[in-house]
Amino acid sequence: MNHALSTHIIAEHRLTMVWLERIWQAGIPAVEIFCAKQHLDWTDQAQIGELGHFFRDTGLKVHSLHSPLYTDDVWGRSGPHSVITITELEKPKRVQAVDQIKRAIEFAETIPFRYLIQHIGVAGEEYDDRKVEAAFTALEELSTFARNRGVEVLLENIPNALSSAERLTAFLDETHLDLGFCFDTGHAHLKEGVEAAFALMKDRIRSTHVHDNDGATDRHLFPFFAPGGAIDWEKTMSLFRPCGDRFPLLLELKQAAEFPHPLETVTQIFQKLESAA
Repeated sequence: MNHALSTHIIAEHRLTMVWLERIWQAGIPAVEIFCAKQHLDWTDQAQIGELGHFFRDTGLKVHSLHSPLYTDDVWGRSGPHSVITITELEKPKRVQAVDQIKRAIEFAETIPFRYLIQHIGVAGEEYDDRKVEAAFTALEELSTFARNRGVEVLLENIPNALSSAERLTAFLDETHLDLGFCFDTGHAHLKEGVEAAFALMKDRIRSTHVHDNDGATDRHLFPFFAPGGAIDWEKTMSLFRPCGDRFPLLLELKQAAEFPHPLETVTQIFQKLESAA
């Protein structure tokens, strides 16, 4: 299978050509860039222009861009006003959120990428029919805006009552939106389980987020190496492997002190995933 790495693993650092060169030198052919103001400021044309020079001069590809979650640079800790969500019930606030996501999509005008990874709601959010309607309205607009720039929107399964595998499948069946899925192993493990979620989402999966947890907390652990991981990777790979190159193995990991040389460990994770029976 094809390999890719989310820059979520270095999200606490400003994304620079130095970091990207390290990823490329580690033999990783593609990245998903994580939109977080302290990492990639999607409104900073100087940073985007600098990164654009790197991607034009090397073989590293941008597979996808993770849609922004917050407007601040401290993971939303500045307050509720910083949350970017397409389930916002107040139209002016939802319009602002959609505008922020559009600005991120415009990244493709400088650095082409294929997929935008989008959440419906935030972690732990309860189900509400009005929020489903809000998300539908926002996604209609975003998907058109994205397609005009050569980008497809993918919905990610996340641990809330709006975005389980079952809810996402029902959402697309009911709205007839022509969107695909980003299958998140860790989030599936927190909800239906990897095998059950994969069965529901399989036909629409176009990308992945591969990471581990203990089944209770969304920790984005390093598969095989971090203590506390409980996903059955042999079983997971038996689900993925028949799909061939339809989607990549894309690691979305959280930086951890016990892995001082994370890219070396990432390379070993890919090897172990590929050799899993």
